[in-house]
Parts: sequence; structure tokens; C-alpha cells
Amino acid sequence: MRPSSRRHLAAVIALLLLGSTPMLAEPAPARAQAQARALHTVQTLHFAVTVGPPGEEQVCDIVGDLYVPAAASRRHRVPAVLTTHGFGGSKADMAGFGRLLADRGYVVLSYSGLGFGGSGCKVTLDDPDHDGRAGQQLVSYLGGADGIAFLDAEHTEPAPRLRVVRRDRQHGRHDPRVGMIGGSYGGGVQFAVASRDRRVDTLVPLITWNDLSYSLSPNHTDQSRGVTTRTPGAIKVVYGSVITAFGVRAGVTGAQDDPTRLVGCPNIADIVCAGILFGLPTGYFPPATIEGLQHASVAHYVRRIKVPVLLVQAQRDTLFNLNEVVATYRALQRQGTEVKMMWQQWGHSDQTVPGEISLADPDPRTQHTTARTLDWLDHHLMDRPVSTGPEFEYARPWVDYEGSAEPAYRSSRRFPVGRTHRFTLSGTSDLVRRAAAAQPATTRFVTPGAGAPTGIEDPDAVKNVLGLPDLEPQDLPGTYAAFRTRPLRARLDVVGSPVARLRVEAPTVAATQDAGPAGQLVLFVKVVDVAPDGTRRLINGLEAPVRVPDVDRRFTVTLPGIVHRFERGHQLELVVAGGTLNYRGGVASAPVSITSGPGQTLRLPVVGS
Repeated sequence: MRPSSRRHLAAVIALLLLGSTPMLAEPAPARAQAQARALHTVQTLHFAVTVGPPGEEQVCDIVGDLYVPAAASRRHRVPAVLTTHGFGGSKADMAGFGRLLADRGYVVLSYSGLGFGGSGCKVTLDDPDHDGRAGQQLVSYLGGADGIAFLDAEHTEPAPRLRVVRRDRQHGRHDPRVGMIGGSYGGGVQFAVASRDRRVDTLVPLITWNDLSYSLSPNHTDQSRGVTTRTPGAIKVVYGSVITAFGVRAGVTGAQDDPTRLVGCPNIADIVCAGILFGLPTGYFPPATIEGLQHASVAHYVRRIKVPVLLVQAQRDTLFNLNEVVATYRALQRQGTEVKMMWQQWGHSDQTVPGEISLADPDPRTQHTTARTLDWLDHHLMDRPVSTGPEFEYARPWVDYEGSAEPAYRSSRRFPVGRTHRFTLSGTSDLVRRAAAAQPATTRFVTPGAGAPTGIEDPDAVKNVLGLPDLEPQDLPGTYAAFRTRPLRARLDVVGSPVARLRVEAPTVAATQDAGPAGQLVLFVKVVDVAPDGTRRLINGLEAPVRVPDVDRRFTVTLPGIVHRFERGHQLELVVAGGTLNYRGGVASAPVSITSGPGQTLRLPVVGS
């Protein structure tokens, strides 16, 4: 890592620890308070919840804001929405949706997740035994149960029972008509709650994960199902540091009221600290960390998700990329769960995009994602005869619009979309459409070892915090192989995951790979857009870490999904590199060679304009 990169990383960690903007939080806009009071009321409550698996239970305090429409009553009961925030945030982050939904006729409970925003106990990464169990008790409160809500953090003054939420009574006495919405961490918890509680009626998770072990340490080959792999991946160095810093910062803030949050791994599940400490020198997580991360992931318990789900994922997201939502979508589809999927532009790697969604000031008249979210909730909770939208739709960044982003979206009755364009590696630097025209040649490079980066690129997670400009990706000579098409004669629109089929030679790795992950080859595969003037662009900052299980065999690399237009005259470049700034690479340096020709391919899902 270059000295300047180290300084940038140190600066952002300091910002996070001392108090910066949490993930997905937006500054709340000024509101007309008198009008809000006329349409709904807001009350802050504390909830005593029991969390943890049997034998390890503890009572935690959760703080939440209850929004109640002025028209709601025991005779006029209304549906409810349960919502929480992104990692490092608080209940206030969803105040915009709380107001909007309350004014639309919903009771809304926006709460701070465990370990954040004034709520007690440690952060457990939306684990079903902790965050899922806590949410289950909040559902009971919405269903009219008493003994859960209090007016004070000490739980000495009980709050009145809630008697204005519509009840289904299909799954017991305290069964409310209730849905959940939220993004990132507030998306993952929806699956955790629904996996434990059949009373939840519908979910709208935005930009969240399928398998946390993939999210934080992905391997884009040797995948057993969805994004889950049999071979450990490469740790996201920047994101891992940022997430740990967010958790520790919240623990330091809350330690005065609960010193136990700083015992062991400060304020965050022990598996995270253990994984980071093990992974920074080795580049991969130990089995116990992988098991813990998967336990907190919908991929682990998806069979228990039975209610309708609207999946919204981001195209500009290097934390939870499109492959994760595709894995969840396909798993739900296979088991017959009602599900639809939407790809928007905004995610963790960029600022919000006008006309899609604003958490602080949602407006369905001018925001396409907000409108779809409300239609989904109205259909499944209000029983209104509104459409829930297409089976699949995606944003086209190259389409201009004013107001709502809806004109930039294209829909489909199915997924995947498009047809496959196949390119073959040829010579030492070419990609050709006709496999028969491919010329055999060998390209050689060296992986750096010690997990060192070998190029310049945008740093994940911290670029926006530090206000860094876009960086043109560059790899050090001798540390990568690159193959380009000729200038395109027509524009090429790609929607989905590029797939590379590769075989490499790495004799020194072949002698060490059977000893375990530390002895295996780690590569980084990416697709780059090259403009006529030679300017290179790594599409949405996405790349595919690959820990090759066996260098003596051909392997398949499923790259992160993209929605991208390669303009006429541009070139498409496939890069196979030995290191990168954002991931911990291989332990040992190794010579690698790639021989072009039939079987060495890149496949792209291409749609018509």
C-alpha cells in the first residue's frame, strides 16, 4: 500500500471512531412540525427484549420511535411497518420513512438495532438468535402484547398497550398485519426476523447481503450455491476496518451505561475481531468466523423465508454487489416464495442518485424506488389493488431524465436477460469474437506476495467520506495480464455478471496449494472500459477476487454483475492481476502464466438498447 493510501485509510478510521456519518444515514430535512403533529404522533419508547440462544440469554434495552396516524384507533385499526437503520446508524435515520408511512396510514416503529443508536448489548451482525429474536418481540408489541414497551430505559414505567394495529390472528393472539423495510444492515435484519416469526407479512430489503462471508471475504470461483464458496476468499481490507471501527465507536459511546459492551471484542461479535486479527496477515477468515458470518446470513436459513419479498439492490456497490441479490432471488424463486427484484444505481459506493430514493425525505412522486416500495407495502398490507411492478427491472445509467428516475429503468418478465457474447483470449493482449481466430501465446506476470497491492484504484468505503476524486485504475507492469477487444463498431449494453473461463500455470503454487488456503493462488479479475483516448474505467469499482483451489485445472470466475454501456469506439478489457488495494492478496509471491487460445474465454450478457 502506498504511503498516501495508508494515510487516507488512517484518516477515515479516525473519522469513524471519533464520530462520522454512519452508513446509509442522511441529514434530516427541515419539516413542517405543526402539519406533522396534525397527521400523526411520535413517541420514543424503550423495549426490554431477551436475546441470545438458549443458555446464553440476556436482556437488552432497545430504543425506538413509534409513529401513529391521527386517524388510527381501536375501531379503525391500521397495518404496521417495522424498520431500522444501516450499520452504525440509529432510529433517526428512518424518520423520513416513519413520517411518510404514518401520514399514509401505517403505524411505524423505527428502532435502533442492538449496539447502536442508544440501544444496549453488542452488535451481532443481524444474527437471528440476537437481532432476529429482538425483532420478534417488537412484532409482539405491535400485535398488542404488553410487558415489552416502557417509557424509560430502566424498564420501570410500562407503556400503554398498543391497540390500534390491525391483527391477522393467523399465528396466535398477537399477530399484527406488519411489513418491514430498511437498507443494508436494516435489510439483513428483515430476513433474520422473518426466519423466526411467521407473523411478518412482507419484506422490502434494500442493498443488503446474501452471505456475509462472501460480502467481507469473497471468492468468485468454486461457488457451491449462489455466492457461497467452498474455498475461502480474499478479505476486504478497507471495508473490514471500517465496519469494525463503526462497531467499536458505538461501543465507546455506550460504554458509560453498559461497560460489558467493551469486554472482549469491543461492542461487536467476537467472531469479527477474531476474523480480522487472523485475516489481516493470512488474507482469509478462519472456519469459525466463516461459520459465524454465514449463521447471520439469509443464505443459511433462506428456506424459512416464506413471505413476499421485494429485493432492491445497487449497481454501484462494492460491499453488497448484484451477485448477492441474484443469489437470494434465485433461492426464493426455487422454493416458491413470491419475490421480485429491482436494481437501482445508488448503493454503498456512491452518493444517492436523484429520482430513486431518499431515506431522509422519501417522496413517491419524484422517486422511483420509493414509489415501488410504497406500492409493494400498500398491496400486501393495505390490500390495495395496486401493481407490485415488474418481475425484474434495472437502471440504465446512460439514460437522462428529470424528476423520477423511472424513465431510466427497463423491465423484464424474467431474469436473467439478454444473450451471451463470447470472447476468446488471443495472443498476449487481445480479445476476439471468433474462437477460431484466436492466436496462442503465453503472457507471464508475478503476484507480489505478502498481500501487497499492485496498482491504483478507488479505495472502497472511504472515497466519499474523504471526498477523493475518481482514480483511473492502473496496475504495475509485470503484475498483471490484460486482453482487449478492438474498438467496438457498435455500442454494447451489458446487464448481468460477466463470466471468465480460465486456466493458468503457477508451478510454485501447485507445490503448496494442498497445504491449505495460505498456499493457494490469489488473483483479481476485472472488466475495464477503455475510451478512445486510452482512459480506463473500472466499472463501478467492481472486481472479482479469486482464490484458485487447484491451479492444475481450469476454473470459472463469475464477476460481480454490472449494468454498463460500452460506447461505440471504446474497447473492453479483461484484466487478471496479482494484487489490489481493497483486498488482502496472496501470502507468497508466485510466477503465473496464461496461454491464450480456445477455452480461455470471457462471456458477457448483452441486451439490445
